[in-house]
Amino acid sequence: MKIAILSRNRRLYSTRRLVEACTERGHEVRVLDTLKCYMELSSHEPVVWYKGEKLEDFDAIIPRIGASITPYGLAVIR
Repeated sequence: MKIAILSRNRRLYSTRRLVEACTERGHEVRVLDTLKCYMELSSHEPVVWYKGEKLEDFDAIIPRIGASITPYGLAVIR
């Protein structure tokens, strides 16, 4: 599976453990900083971008969103 983890800090213990567990099970995992994601809502189909790259083809997204960015993080997940 191709898995994205939305986290502000890839060095957090919980994020590192998720990456480790996914990797041990043979999954391709990528940690994305939630605040570096932006949305394009003007098209017929919403698109999420990350550092200029269109995000697509993820099988699962694991949100690790703190209280300070909850509204924005939830918008990205939706």
